Amino acid sequence: MPEGHSVHRIARQFETNFVGDICEASSPQGRFSDGAAVLTGRVMEECFAVGKQMFARFEGAAWLRVHLGIYGAWDFSGQVNTVLGQTGEYSRPAIEDSRGENSLTSIGAPRMARMRMAEQENTSELSEEWPPEPVGAVRLRLLTASSCADLRGPTACEVLDQAGVGAVLDRLGPDPLVVDYDEGERAFIGKVQKRRVPIGQLLMDQSVVAGIGNIYRAEMLYRARLDPYTPGDQVTSDTLREMWADWWRLLRIGVEVGQMMTIDGLEGEAYDRALRNREDRHWVYGRAGEPCRTCGTPIALAEMQNRKLYWCPRCQQ
Repeated sequence: MPEGHSVHRIARQFETNFVGDICEASSPQGRFSDGAAVLTGRVMEECFAVGKQMFARFEGAAWLRVHLGIYGAWDFSGQVNTVLGQTGEYSRPAIEDSRGENSLTSIGAPRMARMRMAEQENTSELSEEWPPEPVGAVRLRLLTASSCADLRGPTACEVLDQAGVGAVLDRLGPDPLVVDYDEGERAFIGKVQKRRVPIGQLLMDQSVVAGIGNIYRAEMLYRARLDPYTPGDQVTSDTLREMWADWWRLLRIGVEVGQMMTIDGLEGEAYDRALRNREDRHWVYGRAGEPCRTCGTPIALAEMQNRKLYWCPRCQQ
């Protein structure tokens, strides 16, 4: 599932290439025709992300909300530039990894994962014509004079009013790129410590903290040397402060680089390999049965709420 860094990158590309322009909205697939009819012909006035949710406001107080879910992705064509804004970084070259996400023109679920969608996306290359012909099952197309964005396979794609947006935002936990650092830290600690639910489950609860998915969950728990099954009310405030600081840092790296880089200190060829391959940029995620990079103990794999959970039984005692 695309995690918070991807959605922030998507929102910032819309800010750079779509905000201030009239958007032609359509639903080539037909499943969002009514919503597209509401949005088409309107200027996109702002776009932002909170956790895994993206919100775009169009003139007339019409809002588009998108949650990519497991298989959703945006593909951009035409003029595609990005300014990463809050991180202070600008327009890095596209980075394409072994799963088909290049951090600039195809952001979301890896292409090989999208083939498991019920919609069965056709992954042939986009043509050079303008505007390009829709490829696969495009739920929503947003088109300006120079930029095109195609949305495939989202869990949620809907038009809301201001009250509807507020109701969604009220359900979300703190996002380090949105809230004040200290306020977010207090909210995160308070939400975790009032629950006896395992911390590995709480980190995936978007009402506790926004944007963390399966990969960041596993990596943050390892970096904190924390047993995933520790009840939230038994995690110390100091540990939770360190975890909030780590999420603050990792999310910014993910937005800047375009990949979830969770191993610190990589340089040269090791860094380049990590950009290209997930297996070279994580401590435990996806490494079941392989030796822990720190202690050599085989990485354990279990299921927590129907999602794969990776951890080191020794380092995370």
